[in-house]
Amino acid sequence: MKILAFSSIRSEYDLMSPLFKLLNSDSDIDLKLLVSGAHLSPAFGYTVNQIIQDGFDILLDIESLIDSDTKASRLKSAANLLIASIDTVRHFAPDLILYAGDREDVMIGGLLGSYLSIPSIHFFGGDHAADGYIDNPIRHSVSKLSTFHFVSHEEHKRRLLAIGEPDWRIYTIGSIAVDKFTVLEGIDSRAFFKKLTGYDVPEKSAIVIYHPIDIEVDRSDSILLDIVSELNEQGYFCFIGSPNSDPGNRKILNAIEHIETLFEDVYVYRNLPRDAFLALFKSVSLIIGNSSAGLLESASIPIPAINVGLRQRARLCSENVIFVDAVRQAIKDGIRQADDPIFRGNVATMQNLFGDGHAAQRAYDLIKRLNFSASILKTEDPLVH
Repeated sequence: MKILAFSSIRSEYDLMSPLFKLLNSDSDIDLKLLVSGAHLSPAFGYTVNQIIQDGFDILLDIESLIDSDTKASRLKSAANLLIASIDTVRHFAPDLILYAGDREDVMIGGLLGSYLSIPSIHFFGGDHAADGYIDNPIRHSVSKLSTFHFVSHEEHKRRLLAIGEPDWRIYTIGSIAVDKFTVLEGIDSRAFFKKLTGYDVPEKSAIVIYHPIDIEVDRSDSILLDIVSELNEQGYFCFIGSPNSDPGNRKILNAIEHIETLFEDVYVYRNLPRDAFLALFKSVSLIIGNSSAGLLESASIPIPAINVGLRQRARLCSENVIFVDAVRQAIKDGIRQADDPIFRGNVATMQNLFGDGHAAQRAYDLIKRLNFSASILKTEDPLVH
């Protein structure tokens, strides 16, 4: 069986890599990756090196990302990916295409599967945020192009049913994002992080990740400064990660450089190795910003997560997540709530509603038994389903 998986950015690759490892170790499966986007950009850490280091075969790498920090650049990047991949995918003729999430490369995967009559699986479909960002309609559109859906929660399944996808195409496996937290079980995460980076994790510390979103982009730099300022005032050391490649990222990167000059208790990283980031995540006492890691993964540690602003608003999440407006007083109040002993006590005993850390195994088992070729024609009528 030939499988082609799409990957364009480190965050999505890290989510899917547990499944890639299972597929790659199966002698009956020929797994290849189509790598594009931020993976091949030095500005975003040239993270294709992580894929090579992990030992996966790359069928094709495409320098699709136009790093001009505009709305049009994201659409042009998608067009580059589509035109550059069609013939290679057609000649490779995979039996199955895999893609995950809601970025533009996922749409390209769905189009290639649909027009070239190749079965596909969409991971993380059926999710939804109330932020009005383009990712939501892209995610739902790709679901209509996909043969099967491996979703993270029953709510996501219900949303796919609501847009006309039949029950037999949808499988609830939990979130593969949770799987990686089984890797460092029984290991001293702080010691492991210091071994990998040479850097200590202070007792009271936070991961800060803030991505651009259209409605907040004009003041994204001041929002990030407010976050770090409030954390600093309340005694936190900040580990600040870089934003994704969406339009508006340049302003945030400039703000991070400025913040480095203002505060001593900060450590800025562009791309940490996966194990180092996981060790850091399991060592800090808080994650704050607007990254999906706060909603999906922090509950597996577990630590409080503060989501600042409109991005991710109203997405399904566990009870450790605190949503606050992107103003300084709200950020202050959110940090104080996260530090409340009663709140932290409740967080310490919670379970992640996105699964038990075995989603990749469930996905692998389904891939081995599903009849993809018999399911590719989507004849169902949304009025019926």
